[in-house]
Amino acid sequence: MSNPALLLLQDLTGGTELVDWEWLGENFWEDILPALQGHIFLSSISVAIALIIALPVGILSARYRKAYPPVTFVTGILYSIPSLALFAILISIPGVAIGPSPVIIALVAYSLLILIRNTVAGLDSVPPETKDAARGMGLTDRQILFRVELPLALPIIVAGIRIATVTIIGIATIGAYINGGGLGTLIFDGIQRQFPTMIIAGAVLATAMAIVADLLLLALERYLRPWARVRRT
Repeated sequence: MSNPALLLLQDLTGGTELVDWEWLGENFWEDILPALQGHIFLSSISVAIALIIALPVGILSARYRKAYPPVTFVTGILYSIPSLALFAILISIPGVAIGPSPVIIALVAYSLLILIRNTVAGLDSVPPETKDAARGMGLTDRQILFRVELPLALPIIVAGIRIATVTIIGIATIGAYINGGGLGTLIFDGIQRQFPTMIIAGAVLATAMAIVADLLLLALERYLRPWARVRRT
């Protein structure tokens, strides 16, 4: 007796096999691995650039509260723009060509709100008496920031990095629509060719990449916490 679920699946895929293992083996080095490497490049460079921008802005916003509302307003607008619409806006700007560059710009824009908010929240979570004690020991404001505030704020900051990283990995798949590369290339090509194996390969790898990145950042957060190091020793 035929399985109704299998019959439905075959109908949706045109009667073809859901996963063509032979194709995966033959095209791993030529198609799958380059797509994975491209996705890692897009995601990692976007997170790095976003951090370079967001950390100083977050610190300044925590110090000068009048700057915080306009900063969150601007970054909130960027975060609310649909990804395809933002890609379309970017490639319509003179001098911005289709490819990885507008994808990276968009991914950085989507990350800023999360990273800035978590940086400010992390710095706000540091008890005032802790800063007063550090100041009483003769530490300067800069020393208090780097030796006391940022280490104590690190769990909340890294939590923001985790959210931003997973978000970036997901949105980066759409970047293939404007020739940005990455695992989205497999998904869009698979849809165009009606070849489920390519779609599944791209989706599974993107999901696995997001999970691995989240777990690695969680491990990094635990390792960098000062109180965790003291407990282990």
